[in-house]
Amino acid sequence: MPAPSTLAAAEQQPVNVLVVGVGGQGVIMVSKLIALLAQQQGFEVKQSEVHGMAKRGGAVFSHVRFGERVWSPTIPLGEADFLIALEWAEGLRWLNYLKPDTGVFICDTKQIVPPFSCRDRRPGAALGYVRETVDEVIAKVAEGYAIDATHMAEQLGNDRVANVVLLGALSAALKFPASQWEEIIADFVPKKTVGVNIEALRQGRRWIEEARKGLPHPSTVPTPAMPVHADYRVRLEITPEWCKSCDICVKMCPERCLRLNAERIVELASPEKCTGCRMCEWLCPDFALRVHLDPVRATEGAVR
Repeated sequence: MPAPSTLAAAEQQPVNVLVVGVGGQGVIMVSKLIALLAQQQGFEVKQSEVHGMAKRGGAVFSHVRFGERVWSPTIPLGEADFLIALEWAEGLRWLNYLKPDTGVFICDTKQIVPPFSCRDRRPGAALGYVRETVDEVIAKVAEGYAIDATHMAEQLGNDRVANVVLLGALSAALKFPASQWEEIIADFVPKKTVGVNIEALRQGRRWIEEARKGLPHPSTVPTPAMPVHADYRVRLEITPEWCKSCDICVKMCPERCLRLNAERIVELASPEKCTGCRMCEWLCPDFALRVHLDPVRATEGAVR
């Protein structure tokens, strides 16, 4: 049976959860987990989504509604009880779907700047991207939390579980038993990642519980971009065993820096041309690429 507090809310009208982000972040996985858990609790569930964004970077969203009776799969404007955003700009784009007086906003501070916003591809250059600060955004909602979920996931050794960190934060608000959240995670994710996903869920839950008590969290502020003319060296980290030779990064690289080698594994062919724009990192569907911007002072004296 559902938890009493959740059931009481759902008896009158459906609980509406809107999950948004960009392709490759796991928006659909998060929404399916929520829907499946609500169904196991005895609720009627309806879900609507836009997906199929095989290339990372395209907008993806999913509506999840559950209650004793649900007639429509889509959430009306201004009626979302929870807005879970896996990317900063996407979260801001959907703010008007939140209930103005009671809606809860949970957002990763991860910033994925779309290619058409990169007017100047050097790190720190002016972008056609949202510029609202965390404080400005949180002030617009009844209850809001900005979490550096991606950093938390990286600290766990797997940045793919950032979506589960946010799911953990949501779990503290939906009031389903914590053990059942963990059970459904264990059943849903690949067996070899159960441990890290459970820990990500717990960390997200602890984070929001502490945030509600007013405890400080330095991870709520996005990492500032490097100045435009900072003296840095671009380092491209490639995980060969993850590369599927799809050629997306090679074809979409603005500076034509990349190529596939004889084994059809991506490599940085012209490092002197690379601006560190991160487009290859964002578009790779298999997370095989990561761009690092190393300050020159940290690499002075290194063998070239």
